[in-house]
Amino acid sequence: MNEVDRGARRDSARGKLANVFHLGVKELRSLARDVALLILIVWAFSLGVHTAATSMPESLHHASIGIVDEDRSQLSARIVDAFQPPYFRPPQMIDLNQMDRGMDAGIYTFTLNIPPNFQRDLLAGRKPSIQLNVDATQVSQAFSGAGYIQAIGASEVADFLRHYRASTSEAASLAMRVQFNPNLTRSWFGSVMEVINQITMLSIILTGAALIREREHGTVEHLLVMPVTPFEIMLAKVWSMGLVVLVAAALSLLLVVQGWLQVPIEGSLALFLLGAALHLFATTSMGIFFGTVARSMPQLGLLIILVLMPLQILSGGTTPRESMPELVQQIMLAAPTTHFVSLAQAILYRGAGLDIVWPQLLAITAIGSLFFLGALARFRRTLAQMA
Repeated sequence: MNEVDRGARRDSARGKLANVFHLGVKELRSLARDVALLILIVWAFSLGVHTAATSMPESLHHASIGIVDEDRSQLSARIVDAFQPPYFRPPQMIDLNQMDRGMDAGIYTFTLNIPPNFQRDLLAGRKPSIQLNVDATQVSQAFSGAGYIQAIGASEVADFLRHYRASTSEAASLAMRVQFNPNLTRSWFGSVMEVINQITMLSIILTGAALIREREHGTVEHLLVMPVTPFEIMLAKVWSMGLVVLVAAALSLLLVVQGWLQVPIEGSLALFLLGAALHLFATTSMGIFFGTVARSMPQLGLLIILVLMPLQILSGGTTPRESMPELVQQIMLAAPTTHFVSLAQAILYRGAGLDIVWPQLLAITAIGSLFFLGALARFRRTLAQMA
């Protein structure tokens, strides 16, 4: 190959890169004029993250409890005093008539009835019982709250009996140490997971909407007569929309998660953004694929709902993958979100480095390449049909 051919190839490569760059800038300008999408981006990475992190927790929190103390003993007083914030609101001392009315009116999530002579029967070696009523319509707190109350009651009874009887030595003691989230603060988990979910959702929406917007405005026909290839058009959409989501995610982590919510980020933010960029390569390709299938924005929204919900729920961001059926775990290995959630949790929660998360980076790259090639083939067929 002579020098003239090399120079021509270099000029051709520069021209293709210039096409990709200018087409990407065009996408950014189109996005800047779409007020609705801009509001969605700002809300999703600010108030959306904050709301998801600070919403009502799944564990017990400020539950209302009414107590009928018919024993009026030292032990019953200890049990009453054991219900303290933040798990419970201060207990309301009520009578039997108020217990039923309070449950019917939804005033109390739990009511406890300590029977007469409870302490005396316990010291006499009998096995008295305490009645616990649970409002099961409060699903988020009913099941966990009943367990909390049973544990509190058993602990107070055991401590009380040890005061009157000879103490017995335990065969073994359990020393529990909580790592990475010592106070079990739910916002630490919810905020980061919401950022991850928003990265996936918005990257699919923005690229799919960009393609549908061009079809609705008739600018696709303009692209077809320009000296650009489908590969250049698609790559421009991928880098421009991916860049918007990546910058928004970085600002959300710094300003909302670390600044507003005071959530500590243990690992390297740069390494996380590298993984996010690879993940965006896959999800923006999915968005373009959906944009070629859908004929309007409502159709795109329905397609995204069908795909996004399984991606978010089954990827390990909502519940641990270990609790899912084995078949679901194996199927979800083909989804980029599964590896991205694992990577993000390792980096942001546990401070993992590249030596730990490189398998996830490699998996996301491979899956993203397959998604990109599949979307490119579909995009080419769509443009050929329009030509």
